[in-house]
Amino acid sequence: MRKHIVVIGAGVGGLVAALELASKGLAVTVLERAATPGGKLREVMVGGLPIDAGPTVFTMRWVFEEIFASAGLRLADEVPCTASSTLARHAWAHGGRLDLFADLERTVAAIDGFAGAAEARRYREFVQRARGIYRTLEVPFIRSACSSPLALVRAVGWRRLDEMWRISPFSTLWRGLGRHFHDPRLRQLFGRYATYCGSSPFMAPATLMLIAHVESQGVWLIDGGMHRLVKALAAAAIRHGAVLRFDSEVAAISEQRGRAGGVRLASGEHIAADAVIVNADSAALAAGLFGGAAARAAPRPLGATRSLSAITWMLRAGTTGFPLQRHNVFFSSDYPREFDQLFKHAQVPHEPTVYICAQDRGEHHAPAADQPERLLCLINAPPNGDLQRYDAAQLDACETRTFDLLARCGLTLTRSPEWTQIATPNQFHQLFPATGGALYGPASHGWRASFNRHGSRSRMPGLYLAGGSTHPGPGVPMAAISGRLAAGCLIEDLASTSR
Repeated sequence: MRKHIVVIGAGVGGLVAALELASKGLAVTVLERAATPGGKLREVMVGGLPIDAGPTVFTMRWVFEEIFASAGLRLADEVPCTASSTLARHAWAHGGRLDLFADLERTVAAIDGFAGAAEARRYREFVQRARGIYRTLEVPFIRSACSSPLALVRAVGWRRLDEMWRISPFSTLWRGLGRHFHDPRLRQLFGRYATYCGSSPFMAPATLMLIAHVESQGVWLIDGGMHRLVKALAAAAIRHGAVLRFDSEVAAISEQRGRAGGVRLASGEHIAADAVIVNADSAALAAGLFGGAAARAAPRPLGATRSLSAITWMLRAGTTGFPLQRHNVFFSSDYPREFDQLFKHAQVPHEPTVYICAQDRGEHHAPAADQPERLLCLINAPPNGDLQRYDAAQLDACETRTFDLLARCGLTLTRSPEWTQIATPNQFHQLFPATGGALYGPASHGWRASFNRHGSRSRMPGLYLAGGSTHPGPGVPMAAISGRLAAGCLIEDLASTSR
């Protein structure tokens, strides 16, 4: 009789785990409380059109090439996408505009023109350092179920300890960038990579420089939007025999003879299983939302700080005055104050940095000048959606400050209420319970932060964890890797118990 696995959550990590297991012949049931797959990689309808309302940047394509290949499929067939020559466009209200490109020499030339030859030379040095950090960590940490600093050192090898030192775990990202860039705008630009983990560049380790290398290896534009990736993973899992059940909320993970034995749905239905994978924020397990046994199996790490939440505007709007790319960042004038307000005072920044994804802009096309386009506008917000209500007056003031910054950078949006949807930490807390709206699991603050994330195995035999709050961390490709790791650990444990 085939082993039956229950996967809780049809986000990227859960779908990847389901595909991995189903393609290897196991019986898999995926249970999702929402009506559609995706988790944080969701889309919403605005003015009759779907808009990506979660992660919008597709990097580390090789992760998904390997995932689909392991299931006998080709990513190019399932998820058509195009390499973008421009990684992102960056703007400052009083300090110019800078594009980063997939081509190194184009970026060097752009920085030379923006900040001078010395900064361009220092950028080359920064690129080499970022590449070195990534290469040191890719196999022993990112691709592996690494659980402790000592395990990482052993995996890297004692003879390569000098490489471990160069990943700069004990320096902050902000301080590390100061050794490379003298222009404060460049320091701010690359410091933003900490927010990819929902963290502050003033508290996150300099190790996060590796994100610069990841992006420089390619940003891809998925035809039809990021949600197409979710649909492709779900379809592939179903093709291999997995069963996906939506509107199916899990109330508890059952324990039988000291191991995970299935789940009980909110409807009262019990589904037996030989193992369970939870693709949900680890805070939900620790809070007891899946029962007391699961809470004891995956307690919240001591001293963990919630990562950032967000306020987002999903719009169909006309744009004038600023030539948008697919990915655009408009920086605040006082970065230290912005993160001080976010993390120390739990406040929405008075002048926030704004990210805009212009979904209708591709490598070789843009909407007509008189046509509204689909936009996701995002600012960082504190993860206090369970503690504070974001009322209309507060949102109006926040909206005014946000779009005023865009106007000072030259971008004017023609908006209408009927073509606008807003999400706050309150909504994100409802979508992802027990998080306060935090979108990246625990914040990556301090050198131990990455090791404080839960690994694939929990304290309960037969219960495995996946998703952006677990190892190796947040982001679409990392969540996918977490699903592969969870599936791999599960298969390994099943094989050992059957001997």
